[in-house]
Amino acid sequence: MNRVGVLTPALVVALSGCTPEGREKAPAEPPPGPTTSAAPPASPTNVVTAEIQAGIERHVEEEVARGGGTFSLPYEGKTLRLKLVRVHTEYLSSLGPTRQFACVDLADVSGDVYDVDFFLDGGADDMKVSETTVHKLNGQPFYAWEQKEDETWHRVDVAGARDEHLGVLKGTDEFEFVYRATLPEVTAPSRIRLPMPTSDAYQTVRVLSVQAPGRSRTLKDRAHGNDVLFVELGPEDGTRSVEMRFAVTRKEKPPYPAPKPGPGQYLAPERLVPSNEDFAKIAAETLAGKKGELVRARALYDHVIDRMRYMKYGEGWGQGDAVRACSAASGNCTDFHSDFIALARAAGIPARFAIGASIASERNDGGIDGYHCWAEFRAEGKRWPVDISEADKYTALSTYYFGHHPANRIELSRGRDLLVDPAPASGPINFLAYPVLEVAGEQKKAKVEFSFVRARPAA
Repeated sequence: MNRVGVLTPALVVALSGCTPEGREKAPAEPPPGPTTSAAPPASPTNVVTAEIQAGIERHVEEEVARGGGTFSLPYEGKTLRLKLVRVHTEYLSSLGPTRQFACVDLADVSGDVYDVDFFLDGGADDMKVSETTVHKLNGQPFYAWEQKEDETWHRVDVAGARDEHLGVLKGTDEFEFVYRATLPEVTAPSRIRLPMPTSDAYQTVRVLSVQAPGRSRTLKDRAHGNDVLFVELGPEDGTRSVEMRFAVTRKEKPPYPAPKPGPGQYLAPERLVPSNEDFAKIAAETLAGKKGELVRARALYDHVIDRMRYMKYGEGWGQGDAVRACSAASGNCTDFHSDFIALARAAGIPARFAIGASIASERNDGGIDGYHCWAEFRAEGKRWPVDISEADKYTALSTYYFGHHPANRIELSRGRDLLVDPAPASGPINFLAYPVLEVAGEQKKAKVEFSFVRARPAA
């Protein structure tokens, strides 16, 4: 039996982080959705996101204490033993004065990561969880969302979801993209480097504003031609923010003509994407008997999908370390594409990396759940865009993602081991999406927030 829950318009921001980003599979029957009666609109004096975060974290802590160190969750005839990975703070949402939504990543003791949707009832001091729904397993969803004409949101089975439910807008997309980095306490002279997206044949970027403390200027990456905002800071700049706003027009990217790369270009090893015997052996075994550039590239694409799991858990994920990705057979988009690029280069297929952000397809404004990355390889005189981690999540779109990038994304930078002057004390920049902040030469983290407003409703 298929049951569909109805959500109020206030949930629109929360849905993007918890909208389906997973492989199409036989969907589990979802538990009953929230009440079909729309909650009254939240006012500015009602529960705020910090209070929702405190409420859901308190719930998890209480359940962990009750469960003897893990969060116990009955699921498909067994009991998951979970530990908190993160609360998706960018998608916490107040549905009304006494109704809230939270999306949380929890890791089972087996290593699997579950994305769990929670609905909470009550005020800031007394909110209690009323509904708990497993939305994804290792990034693969059990349901999608659809907005009706009355602006309520409904759950839909992944099997019946359209491309836009699964994160794909074709044609052209237009939006304002906001990049905000908030500094920690700064106790000494500091430097921060941030990506400045530029225009190319498939995206037009216009800088609307750049607001930064300290002294700033734009650097040019000598390795790949990226623009990098460089800001010098002092102790007085601690806790302040760097905010950049861009007007972006982005076109869907199909295979496109490209000049033949120079000798060794996009074939040379990088610090975390080395050339070694292991990659050469795997590539040779995977491509045995395969002829034709596209056939060989597709075989490596399928190999990565078949072998790797999308899991933001454990040590070392998210660095784009191809050796670690190959060994652990898990990670996020950087790991998927680093593995593919290493294998492609081992097979003599030029391949390159790019990173940016995916813009939600099912709504027209709100937060963005961090960066996303992808790759391109060269075959038959063209560059072929691929997005292997998304293809792994969405089996129905695996053919689309072999040769296409949708319109709803922005590229912030391309390439690995970026070279700028002045350089970070740590050396070349691994890749550039989140800021590289150094305080007295020591790397520190800045809080990063991405958001967008679509210029017009998606067709």
